[in-house]
Amino acid sequence: MPDIHGNIEGVRKSTLAELQTLYDFPIEQDEYLPIELARLMGRYSCALNREISLYITRDGEIIDITVGDTASVPLCDIRLRRSARRLSCVRCVHTHPRGSAELSDVDITALKSLLLDSMCALGVSAEGEVTGVQAAFLHERVNGEPQPVCTSILSLRRLPQSAWMDEIVLSDQRVMQGEDKAADDAPERALLVGIESDESLDELADLAESAGAVVVGRSFQRKTRPDTATYIGSGKANELALDAQALEADIIIVDDELTGAQLHNLEDIVGVKVVDRTTLILDIFAQRAKTAEGRLQVSLAQLKYQSGRLIGQGLVLSRLAGGIGTRGPGESKLEIDRRRVRERITALKRELSELEGQRALRRRARERNAIPVVALVGYTNTGKSSLLNKITGSDVYIKDRLFATLDAISRNVRLPDGGEYLLVDTVGFIRKLPTDLVEAFHSTLEEAALADVLVLVSDASSPDMLAQHVVVEQVLQQLGATSQPRIDVLNKCDKIEEADFAPLPRAIRVSAKTGEGLDQLSDAIAAILRARECKISVLVPFDQYGIVTDIRAMGRILSEEYTDHGTQVTAMVDAAAYGRLLSRYPAVFAGEEG
Repeated sequence: MPDIHGNIEGVRKSTLAELQTLYDFPIEQDEYLPIELARLMGRYSCALNREISLYITRDGEIIDITVGDTASVPLCDIRLRRSARRLSCVRCVHTHPRGSAELSDVDITALKSLLLDSMCALGVSAEGEVTGVQAAFLHERVNGEPQPVCTSILSLRRLPQSAWMDEIVLSDQRVMQGEDKAADDAPERALLVGIESDESLDELADLAESAGAVVVGRSFQRKTRPDTATYIGSGKANELALDAQALEADIIIVDDELTGAQLHNLEDIVGVKVVDRTTLILDIFAQRAKTAEGRLQVSLAQLKYQSGRLIGQGLVLSRLAGGIGTRGPGESKLEIDRRRVRERITALKRELSELEGQRALRRRARERNAIPVVALVGYTNTGKSSLLNKITGSDVYIKDRLFATLDAISRNVRLPDGGEYLLVDTVGFIRKLPTDLVEAFHSTLEEAALADVLVLVSDASSPDMLAQHVVVEQVLQQLGATSQPRIDVLNKCDKIEEADFAPLPRAIRVSAKTGEGLDQLSDAIAAILRARECKISVLVPFDQYGIVTDIRAMGRILSEEYTDHGTQVTAMVDAAAYGRLLSRYPAVFAGEEG
């Protein structure tokens, strides 16, 4: 059992033992201070003629009992302190023996300096009865400092238990939202947590930095499977709370997708904002999406992900609604939130459907013109956009960070023999790519699934290259993009020595930076496209010269010879283009040679 701290000189061991039993006093989550507990504090404070303070977490756990003198009580070390920008998740309740319940200047200073959830004083009579209760809460920041607001002094029987717990939740929101701009602009200090591997945490660190956070520490717990309640186990979670305090972390990022219960429980223990890997990736996508379709896709993915976790916020939502307990208005508020989310999801799907229809029209137009599509696919930050720029002479935005490109970008490429294809840069893949994100970006990722040729780009300089290659293969299978011809490409070969190349024996080694290997890549693409072609020779009547224009658009004209009866055209077209020409001009192509 925890010790009693503070000024305990001269206090009998039997009395200390009685005080220790208060650690086990049951407190419900919607109870601010049980009446019986307050009465016990009054009796003990009167008997000792000293102040007694209890430090209580939002879960209702008493984490510290401290004894002071008649005028003050020492402040304990708040182990669950969130950060300098959030409340501590701990409230202090203390007695004023033979005095009023009015909070002193010292009490208010402690409230602000420790960022307590609340500071509460109990006035205690000479007979040990609680004569009144007053509490103070922190509100919005002014000039960077949260402002305290005190309640009126109430009798113990009129103590508004759930309403004061509601006020704690609201106060936390006000303190965070009321930060000055300088604080808002400062990057969040992130503590990373994982159970899989150090390599996975390395990637999580890259993701965190891509989102604008500063990684201040890592915590790794090797487990065969996540803990169902807290992901890392309660013991490790308590250690994490101490680490977060020591490192002054603003946020904890977990290297997996958490359930609503895991998220809620872990945040309650560590006292710091917790986000999982999926939320982090979705946040990055929200930052990077540029097109209207991209932004809608991200919003849809976020809402779908959040909708399944509203239950994890049930307690908070209930408190915000001001209801008693967890039923009635609380459940109503939760249902309202769910309904609003469903309505928003429906609206987003409707908007996306319209945009997908436009995309489908553009795709059919390409198919009519028989322009083959070559898609650049691969792990995020492997240099796909750099390759597209180098091959096409474009200036697509590139940056050495994860998910720099989200929206599918396409450019026409001319082959030396006069042929043409459409080169498409797709969103990068990653481990544990959120299912909701794959579904939301289906129309964009469909460019890969429907491409005629896939160019799988890997980062030759990455020590985790082979594992990344496996992830790309898995996502392609998920998309149904497994039947197309594909070319393996090792990019960034200028960064490594010959002996360091990973075993992808048939991969083409290129450098988007130096241009090395791009001719070989172009030849490989051309060879695959030409293998799909067949040679035709057709006599086009002079009055139907538009047929020649269609052949030129769909393939490569090798020769045109003018005869007495029309134009003899020899060309190379693929099977799909030939089928369309035959269906459009059956009479002309019935006599075709080839």
